[in-house]
Amino acid sequence: MSKDTDTSFVAGLEDVVSNTSDICFLDGKEGRLVYQGYNIHDLVNGGASFEEVVYLLWHGDLPNRQQLDEFKHQIGRQRSLPEPVLNFLKAVRKDANAMEVLRTAVSFAGIYDPDNGDESYEANVRKATRLVAQIPTIVTTFERIRNGQDPVEPDPDLSAASSFFQLLTGRQPNEFTERAFNIALILHADHELNASTFSARVTAATLSDMYSAITSAIGTLKGPLHGGANEQVMRMLLEIGEISRVESYIEEALAQKRKIMGFGHRVYRTEDPRATHLRKLSQQAGELAGDTKWFEMSQKIERLVKEKKGLNPNVDFYSASMYYSLGLPTHLYTPIFACSRISGWTAHVLEQYRNNRLIRPRAEYTGPTNRQFVPLSER
Repeated sequence: MSKDTDTSFVAGLEDVVSNTSDICFLDGKEGRLVYQGYNIHDLVNGGASFEEVVYLLWHGDLPNRQQLDEFKHQIGRQRSLPEPVLNFLKAVRKDANAMEVLRTAVSFAGIYDPDNGDESYEANVRKATRLVAQIPTIVTTFERIRNGQDPVEPDPDLSAASSFFQLLTGRQPNEFTERAFNIALILHADHELNASTFSARVTAATLSDMYSAITSAIGTLKGPLHGGANEQVMRMLLEIGEISRVESYIEEALAQKRKIMGFGHRVYRTEDPRATHLRKLSQQAGELAGDTKWFEMSQKIERLVKEKKGLNPNVDFYSASMYYSLGLPTHLYTPIFACSRISGWTAHVLEQYRNNRLIRPRAEYTGPTNRQFVPLSER
C-alpha cells in the first residue's frame, strides 16, 4: 500500500468501526446485548414476543397493543409462499443442503415480490415483512417435502414461534416449546455487525435490492464459523455420546489444537448474555423431554473448557442441546438461525438505505512491486 495513506491493517477487521447504527449495542466487557436501548435480559424476562422485537428493531420503539396486533396480522397473512417458490421446493433435490435451498429460494422469491422494482422505503418495509413471514415457511416446507410429507397451510393467527412448529409438524407446540423457541428467536434476532449482517449492509450499500442483500447474508450465515456453529456443537455432543467420555474427548481435542465449537467470541470478554438464557432453557427442555444427558454433557464441557482455556460459551453452545431436546433436526439449526436473524438483517438494510454510503474498505498489499514484463516468446 502506498505511503501516503493513513490506513493500517487489522486482521478480520477486529474492532474496526465501519459505520454508526441505532439498532444494536454490544458491551463486550460487561457482557450486555441491547436492542434499541433495551437490554435483552429485560426483553426476555419481561415476556416480550419475537414480533415485538422485530417491530422494535425496525422502528426504534416497542409497539403498543394496536400496533402489535396490526404488525402480527401483516406478518401472518404473508406466510404463504408464491406458487413458483413452492414449485421450486418441490423440484429441488431432496438431499440438498437446507441453507443452499433457503439461499436460492429467497433469491427466487424476490422476483415474485409484488414490490419488486420499487425501492421506496415503504416498499422495502413491505419486502422485509414478507421475508420475516416467508423464510420460516421455506425452511419448514422444504423439510416436510424432503421427508415425503405434504406442505402445511400457514395459520395467519399464530405467533411466529408457534407457527414454525405448526408448519414443521402440522401441530401447534406445547406452552413450554412455544415460549422457549420465542426466547431463542429473540436472542438470535440481531448482533450488531456480525459477518452476515455486514455482508447484507455491503450489498445494500451498492443500492442493490433487499432480496439481494438478504441472499448475501444467508450465504454468509451458512459458514460453520458463523451460523453453522450450533449444528457443529450438536454433532460434537452426538460424537461424544456419553457423559463418561466428555473429559477424554475434550482433553484430546485440546491437545490436538482442535477448535471446540460454541466457545469464545470476538466481542465478549465475559459470558455471552444469550448463553445465560439458553443454558436454563436447555436444562428445562431436557427435563421435559425426560433426558437431560445432552445438557449434563454440555455443562461438563463448559466447565472443562473454562478451566483449561478460560473460554466462555457463546450463543451456539446451549442452543444446540435445547433445539435437540425440542425435537428439531440438527440440519435445521442454521436455517432456524436465519428465521430469527432476518429481523436484524432487514433492520440493518433499512437503516443502510436511510443513510447510505458505499462500503469500500482498503487492503494492505503484500505482493511484489515493480516487476518487469517479459514477452511470451521470452518466457
